[in-house]
Amino acid sequence: MSHTVQNKDKLLARVRRLKGQMDAVERALETGKPCGDVLQLLASVRGALSGLTNEVMLEHLHEHVVHAENDDERAKAADELAQVLKTYLR
Repeated sequence: MSHTVQNKDKLLARVRRLKGQMDAVERALETGKPCGDVLQLLASVRGALSGLTNEVMLEHLHEHVVHAENDDERAKAADELAQVLKTYLR
């Protein structure tokens, strides 16, 4: 069973919190909050998204690379992670 399935409830809770944070950004913009307040909200969203991304990446690394059943699966999982990191670090 995939780690995202095993941790589905926890991951979905984090996604729902992110949605709530994005809703707060939208409300702040709609109501004309000061840019400092908007920037603080955006920083919180970025931190939450980075935390979620890091968690899934680390679980992927642990389950699919470190504990792969064979070298072919390990190579495939490492390539997947490398592609994601290229996009993530842009």
